Amino acid sequence: MSRPGPRLDPEVPLAQADRLLRGEGVADLRGSWPRICAWLLRLAVEQAVDEVWRAHGRPELMRLPMRAQLLLLPAFVDGAAADEVGSAWYALSRAGHLHAYELAPTAAELRRWHQDLRTLLPRLAQPEPTPPNGMPPNGLRPSG
Repeated sequence: MSRPGPRLDPEVPLAQADRLLRGEGVADLRGSWPRICAWLLRLAVEQAVDEVWRAHGRPELMRLPMRAQLLLLPAFVDGAAADEVGSAWYALSRAGHLHAYELAPTAAELRRWHQDLRTLLPRLAQPEPTPPNGMPPNGLRPSG
């Protein structure tokens, strides 16, 4: 299980990934920069999910494994955005691991993921509308 760590703005790893994609500092990283970039993008996703839990007053959910958090996410944010975040996290997890039978992600793939996350992650911060009965659409009231 992961523990809530220090607060990190998702923009920080996104900016670092962008630097790698522009070729800054890759000379020292030899052939490992694509996987490092994938891990930075995945970190941005994880930090954005952490922000969802903070915004909903549920920081204890940060202690769950990320797969469990992704299963809970549609109960707190737009379902389509939650699905896209889950797909991105799984793809980036796979891209970040070294497999003897797979090539590292290409710069074009990484750039596409980066651009997708730039538009997707802010959607997690948008509140779902509350119906007239006052019950959140997910049926869960914040603890507190």
